[in-house]
Amino acid sequence: MNALQPRQSLQTVAPRQFVAPKRKTRQRSRLHPYQGIALENTAKLVVNMVLVAGAVSALVKLLPYNISQQAKLQEISTEVKQTESRVADLQTDFKRSFAPEQAKTIMAEQSSRVDPRQRPVFIVKK
Repeated sequence: MNALQPRQSLQTVAPRQFVAPKRKTRQRSRLHPYQGIALENTAKLVVNMVLVAGAVSALVKLLPYNISQQAKLQEISTEVKQTESRVADLQTDFKRSFAPEQAKTIMAEQSSRVDPRQRPVFIVKK
């Protein structure tokens, strides 16, 4: 009873073969091979749409300011043209005032004295 029992030889035990467990992620990636690319492109589109919305809102806010600046610019341009014509008139008057040949005419215009050789002309309405 307590006798030794014969050992089973190693040859009689069947060797276990190692089988790798199947990965579920591999099968899932085979079902949807472009899912990662689709998610990446969707994220890019969302970010770009947010940027476009921000740019459009900034342009909408700046449009009234641009219109008012254009109106001011137009007003200033008109004033510049008027001032340029006035400056041109003043320059011609200035040149005339310092012309030696015009000295007697200018003196007669600015004072009540008249050249004795000049006769006064009176226009009478009938």
